Amino acid sequence: MTDPADDIAAHAGGFIHDVKNRLGTLSLNLQLLAEDFSDPQNPRERKALDRVNRLHGECQKLADLANAFLRFARAGVLRRTPTDLGAVVTRLIDFLTPTARAAGVELAWYADADLPTVDLDRDQFEQALLNLLLNAEQAMPDGGTLTLIGRADGDAVCLDVIDTGCGMDADVLADLFRPFHTTKKTGTGLGLPTARQVIVAHGGTLDVQSEPGRGTKFTIRLPARPGPRGQPSRPPEESPCS
Repeated sequence: MTDPADDIAAHAGGFIHDVKNRLGTLSLNLQLLAEDFSDPQNPRERKALDRVNRLHGECQKLADLANAFLRFARAGVLRRTPTDLGAVVTRLIDFLTPTARAAGVELAWYADADLPTVDLDRDQFEQALLNLLLNAEQAMPDGGTLTLIGRADGDAVCLDVIDTGCGMDADVLADLFRPFHTTKKTGTGLGLPTARQVIVAHGGTLDVQSEPGRGTKFTIRLPARPGPRGQPSRPPEESPCS
């Protein structure tokens, strides 16, 4: 019997493919039209060029939204293998460090000595975790600290993602995982819903604690499996929202 999630992902993939093809054609024609106005000679031509460029930008936004929706639709279709969670976190920290430093954000990673492996679709989980990390970085426009803590908890592995940013009130938290809801000017409103859907598909949970002015703490909880242990690291003495 076919998995309903596979059917939904397949139909979504076909639909998004058609949409992106048409957006690509539209975007190309707008680009060619912009070239016709590359040297505007009067106010009317300058206004036309501005409109063409804005339409081209809207096409790119639609393409980004289509890609985000496709990730959301495919979040339940997993290809899992035993994975060292510490290696995933280390890879993403290395990836984010240059932009984090430029934004004045310090990254820290601590792991229990007995952190077991987990069964992950590594690509999807990395994308979900990356979304959480980018959201945390964006919540600290004046800089701050982004701390990740990996810990064993009975038959589960937990990963805390803690920022010292602006925090969120109860109204924002209530809609945090609602698809297409966003407080960002350029957001799609699918990043956090997709992240949670990916984690839930792994048999896990994604919880959040936040207070305005204190920061935010996301906790990912995943089923553990016997496997190699991670390297110990001394956890911080105190963390926000704990």
